[in-house]
Amino acid sequence: MVPAEWYLILAAAVFCIGVFGLLTRQNALLFLMSVELMLNAANINLAAFSYYWGNVTGQTFGLFVMALAAAEVAVGIGIILVLYRNFSAVDVTDATTMRW
Repeated sequence: MVPAEWYLILAAAVFCIGVFGLLTRQNALLFLMSVELMLNAANINLAAFSYYWGNVTGQTFGLFVMALAAAEVAVGIGIILVLYRNFSAVDVTDATTMRW
């Protein structure tokens, strides 16, 4: 049996990679990928604790997180398409010119 600490270390590493990608990238697609990594790290934690405690509550919340991630991607792709249509690039620093 794999100890629960290993799952927590894996989730922490995936979450840190997501935060690093979110803070250092300027591409909107990479922003979305970084947020997805952070949500997957939360799902790893939910599944690990669900298995550790022997109930399915964490797995149920994991399904809700996946539904939230799908909705987030749908909205994010729409925003990225508008960015690309207006600026011919998906660089998020160009969007500051859209202010009043």
